[in-house]
Amino acid sequence: MNADTASTNPFPTSAEQSGTSGSGGLNGDANRVRRIAQSLHEAVDTLEQKIGEGGERMMGLQEEYGNMAREQVRSNPLAALGVAFAAGFIIAKILR
Repeated sequence: MNADTASTNPFPTSAEQSGTSGSGGLNGDANRVRRIAQSLHEAVDTLEQKIGEGGERMMGLQEEYGNMAREQVRSNPLAALGVAFAAGFIIAKILR
């Protein structure tokens, strides 16, 4: 270990922290960590709520369009078969 890294410890012990004055010591760091953790927790809760709402909306759209597709296939089975064959043929040509 060289002299530069020995003089500044990136992970000070409690004894080293208590010797510093004006920085608030470990209590100040703990309070700052709690505030950061609380703000991150609130952000995660907000994100979770928004994702949940978006997921519910997507499930509703999927169900609606799924029902419309079923109705179309039931009313025109030959057309649906032709469209599926054409889509498969085109995808096969592209991937070849």
